[in-house]
Amino acid sequence: MSDVNRKRVLLLVPLVTYRATDFVVAANRLRLDVVIGSDGALPLGGNPVVPIDSADPGGSVRHLVATVGKVDAVVAVDAAMLPLAARLATELGLAHNTVDAVVAAADKAIQRRLWAQAGIAQPHFQVIAADAGERHCLEAARALGFPCIAKPVSLSASRGVLRVDDEAGLATAVTQIRAILAETSAGDQEPVLLEEYVPGCEVSIDGLLANGSLAVTAAFDKPDTPEGPTFEETLLVTPSRLPEPTLAEAIDLAGRAARALGLRHGPIHAELRIDSRTGEARPVMLELAARSIGGLCSRVLRFLGGMSLEMMILLNALGREVEPTPSAGAVGVLMLPVDHAGVLESVDGREEALAVPGITGLSITIPIGETVRPLPWGDRYLGFLFAEGSAAVEVEDSLRAAHRRLRPLIV
Repeated sequence: MSDVNRKRVLLLVPLVTYRATDFVVAANRLRLDVVIGSDGALPLGGNPVVPIDSADPGGSVRHLVATVGKVDAVVAVDAAMLPLAARLATELGLAHNTVDAVVAAADKAIQRRLWAQAGIAQPHFQVIAADAGERHCLEAARALGFPCIAKPVSLSASRGVLRVDDEAGLATAVTQIRAILAETSAGDQEPVLLEEYVPGCEVSIDGLLANGSLAVTAAFDKPDTPEGPTFEETLLVTPSRLPEPTLAEAIDLAGRAARALGLRHGPIHAELRIDSRTGEARPVMLELAARSIGGLCSRVLRFLGGMSLEMMILLNALGREVEPTPSAGAVGVLMLPVDHAGVLESVDGREEALAVPGITGLSITIPIGETVRPLPWGDRYLGFLFAEGSAAVEVEDSLRAAHRRLRPLIV
């Protein structure tokens, strides 16, 4: 690691994120000089924290330039900091995605339009403006056919994503999405995206872009691909068991989809479905984010040489060439869903879950005593289960067995 010694990296950390600790640990392992800019995070690992205001990107850029001085890379620890990171990197003359590209990656309606222009395989869609009437919504849904999917254009982690099976359910779904948006900074005036429902299994492609070229860090199968009415992600296992030609097509599609948004640098997290309607296992793009996989999921990934995903993201930001080579065997993570709304009183069965062969870790990330909500309202999982094994099916069995032993009490 000596070739990156004394390099200086600015980490932009939002107030709420799972990812900050893992990035600081990765920077320390690479022996980087770290400065943190944040709109509320406490000092991490003894590194200085420069206060910023994410609602004032122009003022924050000026403050960071004046305060931090020269840095060799700017890295957004989570999606909320991507626009600021792009602005700051541009100001400092560092290689980074443009502001327009990261904005496009955060807006599902812009994504769909840019992908349509580029001929990217994706579901047919309609964008419903906030002031559109019920008749317009019905006409758009009829044009797509039922079932279809209704979702907000700005939210992530499947929040607000609903399957609509008929005309009676359409108004209910749109009203519910508007209520969910009203709780967020997006407000209830953003468009709603309607898209055709694509049956089939899902796969997520994670990778690093370097001058537009995609190096895959992981391809996760989702054995419990949901069919609705909500679309929580729970079980992720890698390496993928898709046939090699199908997986290669999915990876190529993810790379082209990223470039169509204008993304050229850094991590991406792409979600695809393998369309089962034609019998040809055709990958189609669902969504793509200009960040790595969310939550604590990256902790399950291990690469040759003891590299973590966050270490590779930092090296990529510093302009170093990385060749992700996963360790042998299979790994997986199960994001623990919230079954119903209430107060989390306890999570029993932890020791039994950890005793299941193949389980390598368990992290309950919601403090006891906090109020929780399931999808489509909720935006958090109870925690994360991690496993490894010699084959993907073995990992999947371990995660299911451990999950059955956990007994969360939500009152």
